[in-house]
Amino acid sequence: MINLALKLKVLDELAWQPGIDEAHIVVTVRGGVVTLTGYVRSYAEKCLAERAAGRVIGVRAVADETEIRYLSDLDHGDEDIARRALDVISWDLSVPKGRVKISIEKGWVTLSGDVDWRFQKQAAESDIRNLPGVMGVSNAIEIKPKVGIRDVERQIKAAFRRNAEFDAENIVVTADGCSVTLSGLVGSYFQRTLAADTAWSAPGVTRVHDLMTVG
Repeated sequence: MINLALKLKVLDELAWQPGIDEAHIVVTVRGGVVTLTGYVRSYAEKCLAERAAGRVIGVRAVADETEIRYLSDLDHGDEDIARRALDVISWDLSVPKGRVKISIEKGWVTLSGDVDWRFQKQAAESDIRNLPGVMGVSNAIEIKPKVGIRDVERQIKAAFRRNAEFDAENIVVTADGCSVTLSGLVGSYFQRTLAADTAWSAPGVTRVHDLMTVG
């Protein structure tokens, strides 16, 4: 009964989220782990579905096994995708000019290079996600901050306390140079993702190890 109730909540969340056609997505739940199968119409929709499922209370993890089936019969070759990808990244003011490189093989895009902040790395991936013909993105962009790191544990803990979405008292923050480790207990998969994103926002952080558990 618990698995069935959670499945219905996930289906409702998929139906609620604009940009997702839930009619072709199959949801199965076992022990709080949600598996998505079936098919979606774009890589962007695939990412939306995974995030929507992860927001539901009670979800401990999400396995996204959906296939991508584009509506258009047009053949979006790698050369066409590469040209569009370079254009869209060059138009994005969030992405430092000339520091992100793109390679494509059979619709799968790999991003490399380096940026100063994680949000810049995420912006580059978000730009590519919505392009027709993209089957997936591997984001290998490195973060090489220009700012120095200082009191990172204190800064992250303070950011946690300001956030009303989760209980910061159960999360342990450990910093080793530019690397941060998060451990402890959070109430949901969504809170775990949110806590990791919050840690990434600290100036100078280049790596976040997520060892938190969902209870």
